[in-house]
Amino acid sequence: MASTATTAAPRGGARVHVQRFGTFLSNMIMPNIPALIAWGLFTALFIDVGWLPNADLATMVGPAIHYLLPILIAVTGGSMVYGPRGAVVGAFATFGVIAGSDLLVAEFNLKLAEGEQPLGQIHMFIGAMIMGPLAAYVMKRLDALWEGKVKVGFEMLVNMFSAGITAFVMSIAGFFVLAPIVNAVMEGLGNIVETLVDNNLLPLTSVIIEPAKVLFLNNAINHGVLTPLGIQEAAENGKSVLFLLEANPGPGLGLLMAYTVFGTGIAKATAPGAAIIQFFGGIHEVYFPYVLMKPKLIIAMILGGMTGVFVNVTLDVGLRAPAAPGSIFAVYAQTAKGDYLGVTLGVFSAAAVTFAVAGLLLKLERGDGDDDLAAATAGMEEMKGQRSVASALLGGGPAKSEIRSIVFACDAGMGSSAMGASVLRKKIQDAGHGEVTVVNKAISSLTDTYDLVITHQDLTDRAMRSTGSAIHVSVDNFMASPRYDEIVELIEQSNTGSGGSVAPSAAGPAANDVLSVSSIVLGGSAKDRDAAIEEAGQLLVTAGAVDAAYVASMHDREQSVSTFMGNGLAIPHGTNEAKGLIRRTAISFVRYDLPLDWNGKQAEFVIGIAGAGDDHLALLSRIAEIFVDAERVSELRGARTPDEVLSVLQGVHV
Repeated sequence: MASTATTAAPRGGARVHVQRFGTFLSNMIMPNIPALIAWGLFTALFIDVGWLPNADLATMVGPAIHYLLPILIAVTGGSMVYGPRGAVVGAFATFGVIAGSDLLVAEFNLKLAEGEQPLGQIHMFIGAMIMGPLAAYVMKRLDALWEGKVKVGFEMLVNMFSAGITAFVMSIAGFFVLAPIVNAVMEGLGNIVETLVDNNLLPLTSVIIEPAKVLFLNNAINHGVLTPLGIQEAAENGKSVLFLLEANPGPGLGLLMAYTVFGTGIAKATAPGAAIIQFFGGIHEVYFPYVLMKPKLIIAMILGGMTGVFVNVTLDVGLRAPAAPGSIFAVYAQTAKGDYLGVTLGVFSAAAVTFAVAGLLLKLERGDGDDDLAAATAGMEEMKGQRSVASALLGGGPAKSEIRSIVFACDAGMGSSAMGASVLRKKIQDAGHGEVTVVNKAISSLTDTYDLVITHQDLTDRAMRSTGSAIHVSVDNFMASPRYDEIVELIEQSNTGSGGSVAPSAAGPAANDVLSVSSIVLGGSAKDRDAAIEEAGQLLVTAGAVDAAYVASMHDREQSVSTFMGNGLAIPHGTNEAKGLIRRTAISFVRYDLPLDWNGKQAEFVIGIAGAGDDHLALLSRIAEIFVDAERVSELRGARTPDEVLSVLQGVHV
């Protein structure tokens, strides 16, 4: 069972709200870090003071930072709120903020006296982080107003024009309202940073940043303030020290090396491994439990952070773009030309000061503190709301947080995942865990909100990209996987004391609503997998349920991931992109006298699926229950007429 972290139940309080806000900001920035890295490479190589000056290629630097990157952030933020529809509206509305800011800057520069320094462009990263999600939210609320009230045949017209008009109105609001506000905020924040630098006070920011990191409040500071300001400064000066305030891996390295030398027991044994992960992997959270175990060590972190900032400011060094994650490799990759020595001194001086102060505090500390590290790690994970990689250093297995939500994910989210979910749901229900929900979704629509994700082994890597905080289970047999019993056992262990009954789901449509007698074949003629897919697909075409092109998409789906379910059953169906070829929900049923080879497995029953909505899911649930019941399978195998097949399918209730 391959696993990552599980999501813990969040707790209330202002800190949690700040964490959530910071995480939201981080989720807008982090997916676009590769674009920032690409922009940083163009800047490092091709501007006039770069490694390989090239005036032609350097023309990409300005438009990328001023237009492309903010729009990408707006797309990400809009998508987080309201999917692709929110992304489009949010992106266009953000363009209004950019244009409004440019106009204000131009008007300001026109009023300058001769010889005064003109104001440069203000890059709308904060504007994008506000307008992208805001416009998407407005679109979402407007759609809710007329949901279900649009006359048949006018849905596309209303959808297109409502989104276009919303984008138009929000872009005007951005132009006249948000742009002046963001310009003023950026100017104010810039003045604050300039004052801190001019008065050698920038190191004092470590008094806020280092404790905030340990409490998981740093995302709001880093991605909400430091990254936009750093990008603005880097666009003007080619580098910014602000990128090093939070990302410097030196303090964490110093702390963990102090534990390595002066610590005892478990803390001493695990510190070297944590140091490697933190310094080279860039995962700073591995050192947080070591601070929480002995809170006085935050003094060492603050002093180390201040030392690093002081060295960086004194030597006038910086990075071209954010270093994410905060690995020494990422830091060096973004270091400005000629600043490598200064950045290195900033990192290792911070590590040295932290090491010295933490070492002294550890030597003065009585007691080994062995039993505290696990508790500190658990406390950190409770604050964060997720299981941490730090748990792995203590030899931890899957998280002990309760498992409340499980999702089955497949390529289209309507066939194999629905049946697998039905089988597991019944097992969990029989075990008395009504508090656990089991749903199925397309892998493309997964969000990081589930405790446990189950996928076919060929799709697990894709699922992990969008559900990084969940336990992941890979299966190759959706009908009778031994993994299901392991999952039930895991739920028993993690949900001790919880329980309840599962409300029975609606019976859904009868079998003959989506499966007609004419779509049932007893004694199929196909001799191999592809021919069987063709046979099941043509039955759907003949029934008028799908366009002929849908059959080709069934073959495409099979090339992606096998639709063999186990227990002699295969359920070929089209790809998610082919849903537009479905006229109505229907299934076809073909039984073969001689089992077919289906990717090395033996398929005796082939059920073709065309799911226009969710109507077919209840029937799939019945089918899933049948194919884990040997007696029911025998009845299907012995059926002499299509009516007998329908009788078996209708005989199971959910």
